[in-house]
Amino acid sequence: MTATAVRPFSEMMDELAKVGGASLYLCYQCGMCTGTCPWTAVREESLRKMLRLAQLGLGGLEGDFLWLCTTCRACTARCPRGVDIPTVIRSAREFVTAVGAEPDALKTVRGHLSTVANPWGGQPEERSKWAEGLNVRPYEPGMDLLLFVGCTAAYDPRIRTVARALVRVLDAAGVTFGTLGNDEVCCGDPAIRIGDGDLFRSLAERNAATFQERGVEHVVAISPHSFEALKHEYPKLGASFEVEHYTQLLARLMDEDRLKLRSDGNVPVTYHDPCYLGRYNGVYEEPRKVMESIPGVRVEEMERNRADSLCCGGGGGRIFLETPPEERFSNLRIAQAERTGAQVLASACPYCVLNLEDSSKTVAKSPLAVRDVAEYVAERLA
Repeated sequence: MTATAVRPFSEMMDELAKVGGASLYLCYQCGMCTGTCPWTAVREESLRKMLRLAQLGLGGLEGDFLWLCTTCRACTARCPRGVDIPTVIRSAREFVTAVGAEPDALKTVRGHLSTVANPWGGQPEERSKWAEGLNVRPYEPGMDLLLFVGCTAAYDPRIRTVARALVRVLDAAGVTFGTLGNDEVCCGDPAIRIGDGDLFRSLAERNAATFQERGVEHVVAISPHSFEALKHEYPKLGASFEVEHYTQLLARLMDEDRLKLRSDGNVPVTYHDPCYLGRYNGVYEEPRKVMESIPGVRVEEMERNRADSLCCGGGGGRIFLETPPEERFSNLRIAQAERTGAQVLASACPYCVLNLEDSSKTVAKSPLAVRDVAEYVAERLA
């Protein structure tokens, strides 16, 4: 089979159903998904066309077209037939990836995941380099939690600062925690979004085995993408542990009055809801509670917020693909943030922070600092 080979309708639909895309049977091409998709704000593209080509046998889905989808789930929320569109897209990608017809940049990502267990190509022995100079210990039973750092926080210079900030906050709150150090491998989210289910399982099983060996019961993830994989995909492999996103933990620490924070004046802040934290997991209020617990901070909502948040453009594997400047959703998001009058744009996802900060440097018309919630809290520790 080639990526452009047209398969009989019934045969293709049956095969997609076997790998999770059964809800495509329900699609009657109303176009509601296209009307909701963020791509329509930056180019003439049709999610409905993508789904129709999948129904007809994947012909025409070669090149980057199938990987435009950021899996943001905005479409799913409005589909009148309940089609799980991101899962359908993921299922279709499995067929295309199986014959090596995914974009070249994603071939590189898959290669890195297979050889060094992270999508960025960092060496495994350097995975803990982000923690140099900090008192970060290996996880052992009796600690409050395992901090799952994730690949982007481990290897990306910008997001390493987020991991370091979170460590300072947890230390200030008296939380005992550890990491897997260099034994941590990718959570597998990039593999499953690209469409390589086997690679996902191999990575997930490695982490799950390490969790079990070390007696891990409670995991806190920095990335919403890791949070989603750990919470919803790992249990399918038999793994059992409690999972939180770090903003959920910080909100609880705020409730328990375990963090002393200083005021930094009357600062207007706006918050960007990451798709994998919000639409996928319903975590909307906890990050806001954390921000509003900082003396002097007031949260000004953007016109699109919570379940209606505009995707930053980084999900579904697109963080590894080049997007022309005029087609970046994050550029639109910066304009929305500026209209609130905020001085700070906060988020709680490595991909969002990277995309929003890049856009702020090129399209912002006023000073607008982009911060992860963990960074903003750490900067205001008393």
